[in-house]
Amino acid sequence: MELGDQFLFFVMIGLAAQLIDGALGMAFGLVASSVLLSLGLPPAAVSASVHTAEVFTTGASGLSHLAMRNIDRRLFLRLALPGMVGGGIGAYVLTQLPGEALRPFIYAYLLVLSILILLRAAGRLVPKGEVRRVPVLGFFAGLLDASGGGGWGPVATSTLLARGGTARTTIGTVNAAEFLVTLSISVTFFLTIGLQHLDVILGLLVGGVAAAPLAALFVKRVRERWVLLAVGTLVMAISLYQIGRALLAA
Repeated sequence: MELGDQFLFFVMIGLAAQLIDGALGMAFGLVASSVLLSLGLPPAAVSASVHTAEVFTTGASGLSHLAMRNIDRRLFLRLALPGMVGGGIGAYVLTQLPGEALRPFIYAYLLVLSILILLRAAGRLVPKGEVRRVPVLGFFAGLLDASGGGGWGPVATSTLLARGGTARTTIGTVNAAEFLVTLSISVTFFLTIGLQHLDVILGLLVGGVAAAPLAALFVKRVRERWVLLAVGTLVMAISLYQIGRALLAA
């Protein structure tokens, strides 16, 4: 395989995306997918490339969070197993149908969650309890991640944090569970459309794996309030941007 002139560019995308994703529990797929789509790659090929790279980046991220003791094992199993099922279904659907219809509603949901997270960071909101239907959350987060190009972290992390989850273990667990979800999605893509754009995959992989340990250390060391503030701001920005895009396209 010959690496193209853009290989280093893809490495930098993977590095930046994984620093954000590993530290805040989201955005590898959103950052990488947005850039790749802007280059003109088909949505199914973009999602397949990003998820193939994420098998390795999420594996490295999960091991890093495990080493930092950022993982809740019970929450991990309740998220990961249903997420694998949802991810496999979502990947198959994306190869058959366009997956755009639900996006405005998902981002409206995330906008509400971002407000709740920011209120919690400001001390204005005390969550009443943990999410009871974690497997349902995992299933739909996996489904949206495959079909939407990056829904696992925003949906799973935001929902758990908005309902009172501890920032360190929520982010660490969501990142670790994403490995199994991404593996399920990638296998489905491989069986349906095969592997394409290997230079893109390798670039994202190299950058993402390099950034994973640093991001896990960030989560362990930084105060929870600042992590919540960063997550809430990021989710709000993503939501408003995507809602604006949908309105302009309508």
